[in-house]
Amino acid sequence: MNLLRFVARRAGLTMFVLAGVTLITFVISHVVPADPVAAYLGEHAPPALVEKVRHQIGLDKPLPVQYVIYMRDLFHGNLGISIMDNRPVSQDLAQYLPATVELSTAAMMVAIAIGIPTGVVSALYKDRWPDQVARVFALGGTSLPVFYVALLLLGVLYSKLGILPGPGQLGIYTQPPPHLTGMVAVDALLSGSWDALRDACRHLILPAFVLGYYSAGLITRMTRGSLLEVLRQDYVRTARAKGLAEGRVVLRHALRNALLPTVTVIGLTYGSLLSGAVLTETIFSWPGLGRYATNSVISVDIPAVLGVTLVIAVIYSMANLAVDVLYAYLDPQVRYT
Repeated sequence: MNLLRFVARRAGLTMFVLAGVTLITFVISHVVPADPVAAYLGEHAPPALVEKVRHQIGLDKPLPVQYVIYMRDLFHGNLGISIMDNRPVSQDLAQYLPATVELSTAAMMVAIAIGIPTGVVSALYKDRWPDQVARVFALGGTSLPVFYVALLLLGVLYSKLGILPGPGQLGIYTQPPPHLTGMVAVDALLSGSWDALRDACRHLILPAFVLGYYSAGLITRMTRGSLLEVLRQDYVRTARAKGLAEGRVVLRHALRNALLPTVTVIGLTYGSLLSGAVLTETIFSWPGLGRYATNSVISVDIPAVLGVTLVIAVIYSMANLAVDVLYAYLDPQVRYT
């Protein structure tokens, strides 16, 4: 099977998965014992007014009819009107998503920058003290709760020592950059607002590390395990027998093959970061998709919940598809499995 057919088959499977996600989330959101209209109007609203609003937004129609209307609007790019703020859900998502993408991308960069070198060192110094330190670090990343790490670092680095800023994207005395992409650091860079860029980067450090620590632990463990396995292969022993320097053997012959499983973890983890930033965004007052999703669930804002779920599913599926394609490109045997 060539690469194009492989990509087409994976893309078709992705569309099928997304269609299933819309059906499952739509049914679940409409069978939960909560009335979005009553939540919006209040518990003392007149029954006649509740029924009138339910009719206006189509909640009095049979569920299959509502789903057909939902899918029809979806194909036209209409995600519905948010009950919470009476704005198109697509506008809300366009407002909140860039902040989450900025934070998740920074967290992924932190995770890769820490995880891969730590995993390599851990494998090269197997069972010695660098390996023990790296394994404790990885275990902490995968086992410590996000809120605990966040509160601990905020308490020490912000409240006690004052060497890093606290919650938010910018300090209160910093002039925000012009809105270009919605990502403050990127907008500051593009507009040449150097003070805003410096402040935005400092505000990114803590939430990016907290969000990326879990991923760094996973990447460390995956890189260590893969590299140890590759270092036992015959071609690595042959390279060493030829007298090649150990650094060249590791970097040119072992690490490239060892990183194949790590690429999968990185891709899937990035999708998880985008969808799992709720706690981090809440603790650091980050105006991203996580906080919007939380408020939507609390307000029983069904159109907003469906919109957030769909966007997260699309991002996660695209990340998964990109990983599959990259893996198939690097290892042709995958195309035939």
